[in-house]
Amino acid sequence: MVPEFNLQLPLISEDLPGIGGRIRARIDDFVVEEISSIEPSGRGTHLYMNITKEGMTTREVQMQLVELFHLRPQMIGTGGLKDKDARATQVFSLQLEKEKIDTEKAVRSVAGSIDVRVNWAKYHDTKFRAGHLIGNSFKVLISDIKVSRGKALHRVNRITDRIHSIGIPNFYGEQRMGRRGKNAKAGWDILHGEKNVGNRWLSRYLISAYQSHLCNRYLAERVERDIYDRLVPGDIIEDHGTGERTLIHEPGDLQQRYLNGEISFTAPMFGPKMIRASREAGILEAEIYAESGLSNKLLKRNRVTGTRRRGRLTPRIEIEAKKRGIQLSFTLHKGGFATTLLREFMKTSHGQR
Repeated sequence: MVPEFNLQLPLISEDLPGIGGRIRARIDDFVVEEISSIEPSGRGTHLYMNITKEGMTTREVQMQLVELFHLRPQMIGTGGLKDKDARATQVFSLQLEKEKIDTEKAVRSVAGSIDVRVNWAKYHDTKFRAGHLIGNSFKVLISDIKVSRGKALHRVNRITDRIHSIGIPNFYGEQRMGRRGKNAKAGWDILHGEKNVGNRWLSRYLISAYQSHLCNRYLAERVERDIYDRLVPGDIIEDHGTGERTLIHEPGDLQQRYLNGEISFTAPMFGPKMIRASREAGILEAEIYAESGLSNKLLKRNRVTGTRRRGRLTPRIEIEAKKRGIQLSFTLHKGGFATTLLREFMKTSHGQR
């Protein structure tokens, strides 16, 4: 039996009016750049290329690099998927064990064959992976705002104060879910043997979209049950500084650290190897899992392991009035979606895209 796909996500600033408008009216209205923890050494067999792309998905650039350098897809490393309709700067690593290519020659080859800009290239001894990513910095212009500039700035400042106070749920955006949840629904079909896409990468991506949908449902329930802005017994918390995760029995003095933005609860990405929360947090997780109709047997059969995800984002937002609208500058922890933040300000469907 196919479960109900409730794609509605609550806002933490529901009581505050938004500014409407639109994003991506021009491709340079949405600028994103990776923040990496790695400084390539100049030695090794993995060529790191910092690339700025527009109008292409990360996967499309990856496959063009595969063809250009005669590599297998798994020999191209990335820190994650970046928006297609944006000016996005990210690192790709190319595993060149058989023939080490001169960096300048490699840059010329890419510049002459792929419609991207190579900012720099340097060798390193390990593949670039998601674990090497700290986060992403964004500059996003909201244009076509219908209210006056003064009113828009007043509204933006009030919403910013709310976000600075309690953060925002770390929801997955429509980019992962697909329009009207089509990616998540396809993932459910694959898990239950009702769909076969014949592409391993795509199959894993669609399954992860269904996991992401369940994660969103958990976060939405925490907001609806008024347990988003605090820790509860049995939470597995994450230290924002170290990334260390700990199961807590009672929040106690940790509540103040939560309010200070030093730690957050984590949300489930269900799978057999996921560490489960206990007590109140564990009961909510179990409810979401039971409603999904999943089982560990089903997940193991599809090679789904599971993990946990930081439950909220705590960005610091800079606001600047521009001729065409209002620009928001902010940095999000890796895996965070800018549209999750923008929807709080816009309160229109355009904030989802």
